[in-house]
Amino acid sequence: YSATKYAVRAITDGLRQEVGNGIRVTLVSPGVTESELADHISDEEARQQMKEYRRISISAAAVARTILFAMEQPEEVDVNEIIVRPTASSN
Repeated sequence: YSATKYAVRAITDGLRQEVGNGIRVTLVSPGVTESELADHISDEEARQQMKEYRRISISAAAVARTILFAMEQPEEVDVNEIIVRPTASSN
């Protein structure tokens, strides 16, 4: 999981450096986000752990508004990276 996240970050940074012609690249890294994932976990203990973990989650709409913020910036502004986490998150 961590390696995949780092790979996305590296690819995003490479794209930002290599593409031009007015193409902007933004990495959005959301924290705990609402999802139905726990509903599909067959192991009861793991399902309950996931539900507890997502207790402080932010909505998908909050992440969408963050993406919209980056997109709405003037052409000369490139928002490189946005990390969006629940205020209740400690890390």
